[in-house]
Amino acid sequence: MASSALLFFSLSLFFFSVFSSESSDLLLLLEKIKPALQGPSSPENLQLSSWKVSTPLCLWRGLQWTSSTAGGAPLPCHEAAVRSNRSLAADPSLQLLSIHLPATALAGSIPPEIGDLPFLQSLYLGVNSLSGALPLELGNSPSLSDVDLSGNSLSGALPISFWNLCDRLVSLRLHGNNFSGAVPDSAVSNSSCDRLQVLDLGANRFDGEFPQFIAGFHGLKELDLGSNRFFGQIPAPLARLGNLERLNLSYNNFTGPLPEAFERSKFGAAAFQGNSPGLCGPPLKKCGSRFSLTSGVIAGLVIGLMTGVVVVASVSIGWVQGRKRRKRGEEEEMEMEEDGNNGGEGKLMVFQGSEHLTLDDVLNATGQVMEKTSYGTVYKAKLADGATIALRLLREGSCKDVASCLPVIRQLGRARHENLVPLRAFYQGKRGEKLLIYDYLPDRTLHDLLHENRDGRPVLNWARRHKIALGVARGLAYLHAGHETPTITHGDIRSKNVLVDEFFVSRLTEYGLHRLMVPAVADEMVSAAKSDGYKAPELQKMKKCSSRTDVYAFGILLLEILTGKKPGSGRSEGQSDLPSLVKVAVLEEATIEVFDVEILKGIRSPTEDGLVQALRLAMGCCAPVASVRPGMNEVVKQLEENRPRSRSALYSPTDTRSEIDTPL
Repeated sequence: MASSALLFFSLSLFFFSVFSSESSDLLLLLEKIKPALQGPSSPENLQLSSWKVSTPLCLWRGLQWTSSTAGGAPLPCHEAAVRSNRSLAADPSLQLLSIHLPATALAGSIPPEIGDLPFLQSLYLGVNSLSGALPLELGNSPSLSDVDLSGNSLSGALPISFWNLCDRLVSLRLHGNNFSGAVPDSAVSNSSCDRLQVLDLGANRFDGEFPQFIAGFHGLKELDLGSNRFFGQIPAPLARLGNLERLNLSYNNFTGPLPEAFERSKFGAAAFQGNSPGLCGPPLKKCGSRFSLTSGVIAGLVIGLMTGVVVVASVSIGWVQGRKRRKRGEEEEMEMEEDGNNGGEGKLMVFQGSEHLTLDDVLNATGQVMEKTSYGTVYKAKLADGATIALRLLREGSCKDVASCLPVIRQLGRARHENLVPLRAFYQGKRGEKLLIYDYLPDRTLHDLLHENRDGRPVLNWARRHKIALGVARGLAYLHAGHETPTITHGDIRSKNVLVDEFFVSRLTEYGLHRLMVPAVADEMVSAAKSDGYKAPELQKMKKCSSRTDVYAFGILLLEILTGKKPGSGRSEGQSDLPSLVKVAVLEEATIEVFDVEILKGIRSPTEDGLVQALRLAMGCCAPVASVRPGMNEVVKQLEENRPRSRSALYSPTDTRSEIDTPL
């Protein structure tokens, strides 16, 4: 009894000494920051549970410390004596250097008290479920230089106070949130953020004109403003940023000619794709010729315009009386009708992003064969201005008549999502030949990455595979979302139809093509899907293809990603019946053995890192009964909720190491 009382007294003294110390950083962590990050109604977070005074400070996960007596050097937690020292928490000189908790299932918000940590340099909270607005106080942090809050559900405007960090900010990543409004100009005049190397505001809902002041950030190496709602012209100074290595301005509403300096830059058309009509100039299509207007020309234009108004009005009346056209959505307004010029050579229909593509461009392009399928041949074609496109020539007799095809072509031409390869144009030749025109993306297919062993092949750890799978799921969810009537089904999901770029962004190709095919050819596609292991049990003919058969094929694809094995009936060499393989492993309590060896490297726990949850999700998608399969929105939600804890490898696209470090 006496010893128990003594122990209680000793512990009381210990806790009292901690909380009566002058280490304000530690108090802020425990009293304000930890509860906010975890969320008010969430269960105790596994990572945050280590933040308690009874645990040695070096075992507090995701944190790095120093002290005022160490001259800014990190606490040497690699030393056994320091790592096990429980009294460090009582050191009043303790200072927090970094918070590193990516993909750790945080479900709360960003607490304003983070801005009160005077020595905090790095804040990495990406790939979580944090929500709410960014606090103004974060921009007042005295030492913050690296911020990554990407892949959360943060919303609201970007606080202007963020540019208070300009003199020391090195990277700011806010990709994949729900931020909106205009990007505020720096309150500090002539602030050039000379140390800023990475600015990633992509995949949000920012709007307004291009933030002109960003073009003055001369130290930038990466700039991503893609998939937002910016509009207006792209400023010329941006093209003169000498250190810029990666640029993404795609899928906005930018218009007008690109600065001439981009003609000599290393950025291809992909950096600008998916913008509004009228964005032109190398590396995109050439802009229309410019000329000055004399008084005579102006007078002629006025007279011609007045005459044209009368003619158009007359034609419009007759057109309305003689033909009733279906209503078009906003996106279809960007579509141009068939080119009437050179009608003897065929007609060209162009969609958003290819408004300057002409019939002559297509007919004079030089191409080389990339791939042959049962229903057509894919060519890599170079235009006269040096741009490259992909042409899919549909096999003669494989396609329906033009009247049946055009509504489908128009629908596919309106589909725009960062995880889809966009259809840019459609050509109908005078002899009935049909060409589908896409962006050319020199990316490897997921099939190649998973099943080919070549020098320079990047490591496909779980973080990278998860990003690929989530991208495919998001692209499918967009197709199934009902933006179009009828809903677009992919119809041919397989790893060969998934392109993956150097940053492991996945893009679906070949979506909706089955709707263009005659029944016999469409059924050939079903047979191919069966032999490759992607065919849903209920799918006998392509006319039965639905969003649920897409979900089944995605389930097989996800199993392929997790196991690294080729799907199939199991009868062909190198192929496996993946659902049966998993079922047997589960029954034999050998689930861990189904995962690809490469995917397990750096994984502490398949459950904590979401691997088991992903396997369970894949099997749910492969349910024999279609009605019990989840929808793609639910698939996306589950993948987002079960992200890998570390995604550090995503920042090293060419990393071919066999091991990826996972910080505490």
